[in-house]
Amino acid sequence: MQSDRRKKKKKEETNQSFEAWFNIYNYSTSETTKMHPAQIILYGSTLCVMITVHFSMKLLAEHVLNWKKPKEQKAIVIIILMAPLYAVDSYVGLINFFGSEAFFTFLDSIKECYEALVIAKFLSLMYSYLDISLSKNIVPDEIKGREIHHSFPMTLFQPHTTRLDHHTLKLLKNWTWQFVVIRPVCSILMITLQYFDAYPTWVSWTNTIILNISVSLALYSLVVFYHVFSKELEPHKPLAKFLCIKGIVFFCFWQGIVLNILAALGIIRSRYSWLTVERIEEGYQNILVCVEMVFFSIYQQYAYPAAPYKSSALSSDKKSK
Repeated sequence: MQSDRRKKKKKEETNQSFEAWFNIYNYSTSETTKMHPAQIILYGSTLCVMITVHFSMKLLAEHVLNWKKPKEQKAIVIIILMAPLYAVDSYVGLINFFGSEAFFTFLDSIKECYEALVIAKFLSLMYSYLDISLSKNIVPDEIKGREIHHSFPMTLFQPHTTRLDHHTLKLLKNWTWQFVVIRPVCSILMITLQYFDAYPTWVSWTNTIILNISVSLALYSLVVFYHVFSKELEPHKPLAKFLCIKGIVFFCFWQGIVLNILAALGIIRSRYSWLTVERIEEGYQNILVCVEMVFFSIYQQYAYPAAPYKSSALSSDKKSK
């Protein structure tokens, strides 16, 4: 019986979504120059997604055509795909505006799980730039023994000052990869509990706390690594590369907070009984992400260029060495 009710509810939500968009598409006036605001938003978002995909695929093609350093470029490709994935994911949420709560949680989880993978791959990219290979137990002698200064609250678990060695580098890597594991596990748990209508507030808060601790630890490891090797990494523009990743996450997170505040203040409100404030917030968030990914896909051209991997650049680099 419970399964039948869920199927019936899902069917009603799907029909409601199709009916709403059908009305929007068929909305017309005597003046052909006028359009429904929802049509403008839909067409504008479609254009933004197309531009984002264009720039990302262009940069991706340049790397593939100049595939000289697979270890580095594999990580770069995964990072480049972050912008179009966020854009397409948000666009799907915008199209299926009346999807279930579990559906929107699933869409958010795709972005957040990919974010975890990107953070881990970013550290792997930095390791590659310094010719560090933990699997082959390769750590250049010139970087061994450097001091790492931990800050609170990490000093509760680690000495304030440690020396850089193979163990320390492996620890930093594990701190990033734990988020890659924890993020999807928490997402699966959230989606499952929401699907069965068994997602109490205390579980939500517990899940949020665990995820915040996990992502903070992953980002902390990146900051520590950059602080120790900022001079060696400078030619590779690590700050620009990191901002390209963190900027996407930063905007998505904080604009969500701002939208929640605006809804709580009554600035964002629903005028229809069939449309909840939460759906309006989701809609605004998805629109903003579609627009922002255009700028990040353009910025990626500067942060992750294929020029260093072209034959002429590699040959001149060898001569300089």
